[in-house]
Amino acid sequence: MANEQTKGDVADLLDTINLHIRSIAEVQQQRVELTATATAGEGKVRITVNADGVVIETRFADDIDELDYDEIADAVTDATQEAAAEVARKAEELIAPIRKTRSRLPSLSSMVEGLPDLRTKTPELQRASFDSPAQREQAGSGDASTGWSVADRD
Repeated sequence: MANEQTKGDVADLLDTINLHIRSIAEVQQQRVELTATATAGEGKVRITVNADGVVIETRFADDIDELDYDEIADAVTDATQEAAAEVARKAEELIAPIRKTRSRLPSLSSMVEGLPDLRTKTPELQRASFDSPAQREQAGSGDASTGWSVADRD
């Protein structure tokens, strides 16, 4: 009887883990689509970064020539850093619930000898696009991700 209870508990845990892994994949897809834009130099410099904080678009206002080269350089740096900080904050907001759930999950391999350590099955973060927002809009969005389940084998 206790063995049946244990089997049920493990099955419930596997269902929870599968749901968690699907959530991770969804959040990762949302994360790679993140961008942030910041301006500096009295609004004369506008920088957009992707989810990794990499500059994907730089725009100068028509009156950029009112700034000298050092002011332009400083404005580019300031806007880039501000945009990178903003996209990092957005990514953390997406990832926080997953980290919380993950911290509560026991390792199956520590519960039952011979079961795989499912933490090693966690999908890797995807690199964010280097395309500008306009290029992303032109390309459209297609979801090429595939599902994963505990039953999948290496």
